[in-house]
Amino acid sequence: MRISVITAVYNRAATVREAIASVQAQRDAEVEHVLIDGASTDGSLAIMEEMRDGRTVLVSEPDEGIYDALSKGFERATGDALGLMHSDDLFADDEVLSSVTEAFADPSVDAVHGDLQYVAQDDPGRVIRHWRSGPFHPRRLKRGWMPPHPTLYLRRSVLEAHGSFDTTYRIAADYDAILRYFGSPGFKAAYVPRVLVKMRVGGESNQSLRKILLKSREDYRALRRSGVGGLGTLACKNLSKIGQFIGKP
Repeated sequence: MRISVITAVYNRAATVREAIASVQAQRDAEVEHVLIDGASTDGSLAIMEEMRDGRTVLVSEPDEGIYDALSKGFERATGDALGLMHSDDLFADDEVLSSVTEAFADPSVDAVHGDLQYVAQDDPGRVIRHWRSGPFHPRRLKRGWMPPHPTLYLRRSVLEAHGSFDTTYRIAADYDAILRYFGSPGFKAAYVPRVLVKMRVGGESNQSLRKILLKSREDYRALRRSGVGGLGTLACKNLSKIGQFIGKP
C-alpha cells in the first residue's frame, strides 16, 4: 500500500525542514510526500527543493488558503491512502506509517487514526495537551467526538465517494469533512492506540478570540449540515478538550 502525505506550506522556513525529515524517516512503508507551497517568500521553497527526493511531489503557486492547498494535494496524490502533515508538525516516531499500513491490511477499514500530542512551539519534547481519541463508534459523533485530523488517514475510495474539503469554511473544513466521512452508513475506522503526531501549539483556530468564535460558528454549521447534532454536540465537543490537559504522559 502506498500512503500519500500531503503538506500545505506557506512561509514555514523555521519548521518545514523538520516536518519533511519526519516523513522521510518513516520505515517499512511506501510513502509519497506531496508538498503544496503557496508561493512562500521566506525561503521555505528553497528548503523544500533542497530536501525533495524521489518520493516527493512539489508544487509552488498561489492558493486560496490551507484547505485549497490541501485539496490540490489530494488531487495530485497517487496513494491508496491519504493523510496530511502540517508544515510545523512531525510524526511521533519513524514507525507511524508502518502502523497505519498495517491497520489498512483489513480491506474493510475505511480510515485509520490515532492519538496526538500538542507540544511547545520551541520544544517538541514538551507536551502541552494529550489527545487520546479512542475507538470510533457512530454514536460518539453526537457527543462531539472527532479523531485528531493530523493523525487521520483515509482510503482513496472515501475521498472519491464524499469529496475533499469544502473551501467555504475558513477554519472548520476538517470537522465538516470528518462528519461527512464518519457519518456515512457502514463507515469503519481503525484506531491505533498510541501517539502518531506531535502538533505545535498556536494553530489557526486558537490564535485569537475572534477565530475561536469563528471556529465555533463553523463547527455548528457543519453539525447542522450533517444532521449529527446542534448546540449540545458543540458544547460536548468543546468541553471534551479539558481532559486533554489532565494526566498528560
